[in-house]
Amino acid sequence: MKKTLVAALTVATVAGSLVTATPPAKAGDVGAGIAAGLIGGAIVGGAIASSRPAYGGPVYVAEPGPPPPPCYWRRERYWDGYGWVVRPVRVCY
Repeated sequence: MKKTLVAALTVATVAGSLVTATPPAKAGDVGAGIAAGLIGGAIVGGAIASSRPAYGGPVYVAEPGPPPPPCYWRRERYWDGYGWVVRPVRVCY
C-alpha cells in the first residue's frame, strides 16, 4: 500500500512539473543569476573562513590540592650484615 501511494505521488509531482509553463530564459537573466550566485558564494565562504574554529565546550578544571605535609629527618637503625648502623632518613607523608 505504501509503495503504491508513493508511486502515485511521484507520478503526480512529475506530471505537475511538466504541465507548468515557464517562459524561456533570456541571456541577461542567466548572467545575472550566475553573478548573484558567485557573489553570494563569496560572501558565505568568506564568513565561514573568517569564523573562529570550534574547539569544544568549557572544560572543568579542579583546584590544586593542598600542599604536601612537610618532611622531616629521622634517625633509623639498620643491620648492614656486620652490625647495627644508625643513619639519618628523610621521611615525608
